[in-house]
Amino acid sequence: MPILIFAFLLLLAAAPAEAGPLDHPGYTKAFSCSACHGFGGNSQSATMPILAGMNAAYVKKALQDYASGKRVSPEMEPYSKMAIQLGVDDVASYFASQTKQPTPIAADAAAVARGRTASQPCVVCHGPSGKGDVSKGVPDLTGQPAGYLRSQMLLFKADRRSPGDVSLKALKTLMKSIPDEQFADLAAYYSSLR
Repeated sequence: MPILIFAFLLLLAAAPAEAGPLDHPGYTKAFSCSACHGFGGNSQSATMPILAGMNAAYVKKALQDYASGKRVSPEMEPYSKMAIQLGVDDVASYFASQTKQPTPIAADAAAVARGRTASQPCVVCHGPSGKGDVSKGVPDLTGQPAGYLRSQMLLFKADRRSPGDVSLKALKTLMKSIPDEQFADLAAYYSSLR
């Protein structure tokens, strides 16, 4: 009997362990991002975006834009430059491979209802479910923190996010037509979607 137990223990030791988020080759390169974006890119903050599950090409472009100054952020610029130096493809792949956990911050039900009604112009790019369009580089807005979504809409409206980017001209024109107070409702709506 002791030989069977010993053989069983050897078999267990030899069996490959299931890979977790720390085993991804990009984890060590993306580790510093967790200070703001949460473990595995699942932000618990009202103002920091969730990177987990985000399309790798979108993450890579965002990091490149931050690093070059095209997308202005004194906070993100040094970290994006570090990510590029360490291997931007690995960092982007790491976040894309993580399972997204929607924001734990509940949205106000009345704001969600108003946002649903106001979201019709957004459907053209982000689709009826808010999932975006990977082929066009349009991000998934669902489950993102409402505070983050609202701040980004205001930055688009003021042309302070990616100023001069001609591919965002139609979006910025749309944002200029939306009253500032309506952004909180739109953000609550998209944040509530799963």
